Amino acid sequence: MSDIRIVVPRTGGAEVLEQAPAVFSEPGPGEVRVRHEAIGVNFIDIYYRKGVYPLDLPSGLGTEAAGIVEAVGEGVTHVTPGDRIAYAGGPLGAYCSVRTMPAAPLVRLPDGVDSRIAAAAMLKGLTVDMLVGACGKVQAGQTALVHAAAGGVGSLLIQWLKALGTTVIAHTGTPEKAARAQRLGADHAFHGPLEGLAEQVRAATGGRGVDVVFDSVGRDSWAPSIASVAKRGLIISFGNASGPVDPVAPLALMRAGSVFLTRPTLGDYTATPEERTAAADRLFAMLESGKVRVDIGAEWPLAEAGKAQEAIESRATTGSTILIP
Repeated sequence: MSDIRIVVPRTGGAEVLEQAPAVFSEPGPGEVRVRHEAIGVNFIDIYYRKGVYPLDLPSGLGTEAAGIVEAVGEGVTHVTPGDRIAYAGGPLGAYCSVRTMPAAPLVRLPDGVDSRIAAAAMLKGLTVDMLVGACGKVQAGQTALVHAAAGGVGSLLIQWLKALGTTVIAHTGTPEKAARAQRLGADHAFHGPLEGLAEQVRAATGGRGVDVVFDSVGRDSWAPSIASVAKRGLIISFGNASGPVDPVAPLALMRAGSVFLTRPTLGDYTATPEERTAAADRLFAMLESGKVRVDIGAEWPLAEAGKAQEAIESRATTGSTILIP
């Protein structure tokens, strides 16, 4: 089979994605050539395709993958040919069978983490590490609300939070997904329309509300989120699945109980090689310990990347989705 890549020639629906020959070369200084074994599919890929985030078109797509280093350029010392690696970040273009790219984002995989799991977990897992640790500073005994709790990030969030001794309240769109959230460890799992969620959260917390809200839904969930958080609590907004949140007046945060709000991006928390390696090490430790398990809900051939994205957009998926070259 020939080497291929998936290209975005123009913004739009999944139908705009096109298949093209892979483009790669001998790596230059600071570069590597990587042959992918599995590629992660994330909602941010859909944002790029739709034009929510600007792109210079035509463009590649995809931010994470796992595979084997085929060659390294001058000055690359942290990986060598034959190494099993994974990455999340760097230039877009992970939707391909082979590529030449900067070496900096690559981390070596431990023996206990296979390529499919790494591709499914890198971006989501590093995101969860950031959300729970650096952003949320979550501690045992606290209470958290997780929106979209049956999705790729939500599934990992539940498990990571429970490993820390946190009480988790999950919200999903369907009874089936709520049941899945409970199987993952959620203490309470609510489903259905967001109207009324805040009342359910308040009832589950004795009227207090939660210490932290993890919100990847965006516009539709903002009102329930701010109504669910405790005084001096924290809302972490990290996604726009329903559209971006409307501008928030600082007075609204005061009136909600001196609430804190942050909108983080992973790049700011893994900006140095040391930060990137430390975050990956924490993720791999959670995976190898069994405290966090990755559920690969769907695997698609690379050539069917559009169908994979459509399934995610329609909320027909649970867990993580990967592409296989």
